[in-house]
Amino acid sequence: MMTEAIDRAGPKSPSGAWLGAWDNSADVAYCRDLQGRLLVANQTFARKFGRTSETLNHCRLAEFIHPDDRSSLLAGVGDLARPPHRAVAEHRWLTPQGVRWFSWEESAIQDDDGSIVAIRAIGRDITRQRLAEEQFYRLSRAVEQSPVSIVITDLDGRAQYVNYKYTEVSGHTLEDLLDGDIEVLRDGHPDQLSFDNFWTTVRAGGEWRGELTTTRRDGSMVWESVKVSCLRSPAGDITNYLCLREDITERKKLEHELRQAQKMESLGTLAGGIAHDFNNLLAIINGYAEFCQQGTPEPAMLQKSLREIHRAAQRASGLVRQILTFSRKTEVRFSPVDLNQLARDLVHLMAETFPRTVTIQLALRDRLPNLLADQNQLQQIVLNLCVNARDAMPSGGAITLSTSTRPGAALRHLGAEGGRDFACLEVSDTGTGMTPEVRQRIFEPFFTTKQGNQGTGLGLAVVYGIVVAHHGFIEVDSTLGTGSTFRVFLPLAVSQEAIAAVQAPTEFPGGSENVLIVDDEESLRTLLSSALSRKGYVTSTAASGLEAIEAISDPSRRFEAMLLDLNMPGASGVDVLKVSRICRPKLRVVIISGHLTADIRQEFEQLGQRSFIQKPYKLDDLGRQLRGVLDAV
Repeated sequence: MMTEAIDRAGPKSPSGAWLGAWDNSADVAYCRDLQGRLLVANQTFARKFGRTSETLNHCRLAEFIHPDDRSSLLAGVGDLARPPHRAVAEHRWLTPQGVRWFSWEESAIQDDDGSIVAIRAIGRDITRQRLAEEQFYRLSRAVEQSPVSIVITDLDGRAQYVNYKYTEVSGHTLEDLLDGDIEVLRDGHPDQLSFDNFWTTVRAGGEWRGELTTTRRDGSMVWESVKVSCLRSPAGDITNYLCLREDITERKKLEHELRQAQKMESLGTLAGGIAHDFNNLLAIINGYAEFCQQGTPEPAMLQKSLREIHRAAQRASGLVRQILTFSRKTEVRFSPVDLNQLARDLVHLMAETFPRTVTIQLALRDRLPNLLADQNQLQQIVLNLCVNARDAMPSGGAITLSTSTRPGAALRHLGAEGGRDFACLEVSDTGTGMTPEVRQRIFEPFFTTKQGNQGTGLGLAVVYGIVVAHHGFIEVDSTLGTGSTFRVFLPLAVSQEAIAAVQAPTEFPGGSENVLIVDDEESLRTLLSSALSRKGYVTSTAASGLEAIEAISDPSRRFEAMLLDLNMPGASGVDVLKVSRICRPKLRVVIISGHLTADIRQEFEQLGQRSFIQKPYKLDDLGRQLRGVLDAV
């Protein structure tokens, strides 16, 4: 039998007869029979496995091979039976140093009849290589399956790799980017200046971070947190750029809701003062109106009374407008903002609503450059800081708002760039001040020192979030028993837009057209009908949406224009406009509303409506707008 022949030949033959030149090789080498018994091994093999050459003879190789790989060793015999009688295999082996990977080049040893009598194997330890391959495989899986979009580009920004998440989010494969020559790093930057600043940072070897809005193929908008850094060669040269894009749309929505809730809280703290101020204004209006009704006053006194009524109404109108502007849900839009004017407007609101024991002073720098900011969020910063200052002075005191400019070099301790200038908004109070322990925690969400349900602890946390979103900085100085000073530093706008001069109102022009006035408030219908009739217009009125629909559906009635209130019983202004677009597509319409939300305005604009006026309005403003839509081609 073959096995008996090997048993007789193996022990009597020197190892060189089996291994040849591999007997003294630095590589491990052995011979085995077809049943997997070790016939001979060289000294390198013996040292690797902690045995002597003599003790290895006739050992079963299964003692040395990882249990999971034993079956593959025997299965490889079939490959050796076929020409060229050679095979390559990789197995895990059990050594005194632990499990090691070996790559084996196996060849069949044949007798004179061509029958295989043994198998010779020459091996190399490839553990480091296999570990590196496994590490690379895990890394490649992590990159490909990452929940973050990953893009690798060359030095010109051309994509060389995109992972699955990027393709899923953007809808673009690597082939799309290459074929379409798409600037993948440009996506989301609002303008060329922003993109140029990005390139300046990364080409200098820096890391760029930002939050950008991008549009998907289905038209939906997404917010992404974007980070771009350099990939370097072993010599330190920049070879590629790595771009990570994480979808933060849901987080942005939650932040927006949080800010909106906190705005409502801030307005709630002003509610008592607002009610008090409105009662004062109503007392002025009612008092002078009653005075004029009690007889026939002197013409000069009548004019004075009417002026006081008008002045009180204008104050009430301004107060309502500021409250609605502040409370309205709006999209974040960065544009040049006059910080000084914004501070003046809010101080007027706070002066009307804060306790009379709190005085507010302004120290504004003349000709302060514009900020590049979201006006609504900037209002929230000012109001929150002032409300915080008011609450720190329960017995009254003084709040001072001041503005100035600071070079970025002076703010390096806060992390500012040296080449950029910042506007500084400073809010100081003469209140109770804070301990160092409290000062360290004031920007934490829900941290508050107020008792009971007097505050949620969100005001300063929201301020901090807005400042960071504007790439700004905030610092606080406070002394217990003396007061606190908050300084907010926000980047100035690169380009300053000129502010158009305010033109004095003029008497609005008249006309002879037929105008339908739709409003459920009888006094307003009467007022508008009288004012427009005096200017030559032919007016008709409707007290509800249904009445207006009936009027415009009657082909016998002639109308060139319609003044349409938004909120009415029966049918809304939107419903009336939809009917008018069908029955009278050429009818010119001006929408009148006391509170026009962004959603309702968008619905009107989808119907082709572009002309709106806010209540309370001036008759001259409304008359000019009516004339404008009638004269429009």
